[in-house]
Amino acid sequence: MRVLRICAAVTFIAFSTSGCVTAYVDGGLQKASVADVRKPARPTDVQLLFQFQSKGTANAKATDILKKDVTEVITASGLFATLGPDPSLSGAILSVTINNVPITDQGDAAAKGFATGLTFGLVGSAVTDGYICTMEYLPPGATNKVTTTSRHAIHATMGAKGAPPNGIKAKNLEEAVHTMTRQIVLEGLKHLSADPVFGPQEAS
Repeated sequence: MRVLRICAAVTFIAFSTSGCVTAYVDGGLQKASVADVRKPARPTDVQLLFQFQSKGTANAKATDILKKDVTEVITASGLFATLGPDPSLSGAILSVTINNVPITDQGDAAAKGFATGLTFGLVGSAVTDGYICTMEYLPPGATNKVTTTSRHAIHATMGAKGAPPNGIKAKNLEEAVHTMTRQIVLEGLKHLSADPVFGPQEAS
């Protein structure tokens, strides 16, 4: 199942192997928009380095799956003139890391999953996975990096458990992960673009 390669957390695996799962993207960043990213008057090119992690460990398959989302969001933001995986002419580097950190206790999640199955969904259960996006930007000719951190979450419910507070229902877990990725990267870019290293804002 493709989504299990993205969400490697035991919490989601326990649910996905136990029955039908309803996924919700946390609503905290639902209003994240390209318009919130401050456009520099003279954007530069940049080398993009992206990695998805599961509890701090590199997840190569998830990185490959989500790389397109990350690249498209950064390109659409207008924060940089061009970006790619190779060293840039300017020497600027943008490193983006999204770390999947289970919030719900893993042992508890597994127990809840089994309990739901035994009660035929009448009890219901839920788990939450957290995501931390760290952006490190090294401007052209600089030695010090600019760092920002953003947080997001995906909730998964099973059985009769209702929608979590502030949760936006997704078609499935895979869609939830792609939505989360685009929103958390936009949020990071919004904060990053406010740093003085990007110079004056583009004239409107």
